[in-house]
Amino acid sequence: MFIERTNGLRTPDGCHMGWIEVICGSMFSGKTEELIRRVNRAIIARLNVRIFKPALDTRYHAEHVVSHDATSIQSTPVASAREILALAEDCELIGIDEAQFFDEEIVAVCHELANAGKRVIIAGLDMDSEGRPFGPMPSLMAIAEYVTKVHAICVVCGELANYSYRKVATPGQILLGEKDSYEARCRRHFLEGRNAGEGH
Repeated sequence: MFIERTNGLRTPDGCHMGWIEVICGSMFSGKTEELIRRVNRAIIARLNVRIFKPALDTRYHAEHVVSHDATSIQSTPVASAREILALAEDCELIGIDEAQFFDEEIVAVCHELANAGKRVIIAGLDMDSEGRPFGPMPSLMAIAEYVTKVHAICVVCGELANYSYRKVATPGQILLGEKDSYEARCRRHFLEGRNAGEGH
């Protein structure tokens, strides 16, 4: 069970220990909204906070993390995971959105941040539109102290959805888009759509 804390844990020798939290799920499941909620609580607790996102994600705003329900918070776009270390040196909490777009270096970076006593909150897609594990997310989930999987609602039947179904036939794993390109589907209707040749 996830117990939300704002500060790092203190070891018997007085040093702070950080930790890693992962928020994962499909598109439209509320990942970014949950990230923003946790970050805002840390801000209320007067922690030094900074949020990062991949520079390639400019769907809503170049310098804000924005959820699908239009909740937003100031963020810093970075071209590589390694940039986060220098920019977050004085932070107590680091938020990272759309982590699936980073390379595997993000795993080592999060380890280093947590080992330095920082709380790291990561949000990202656990699967791509083919239903395959997405980028570094499996590794991040493996090293995290806390993993929260959130669900969307299937647009076909209204059941819980954990697949991001791509509606357009576009090659490649990465396609930045919203409801014009994707919809949330349950396992059954994700497979039915793929078998019928819709989209892909």
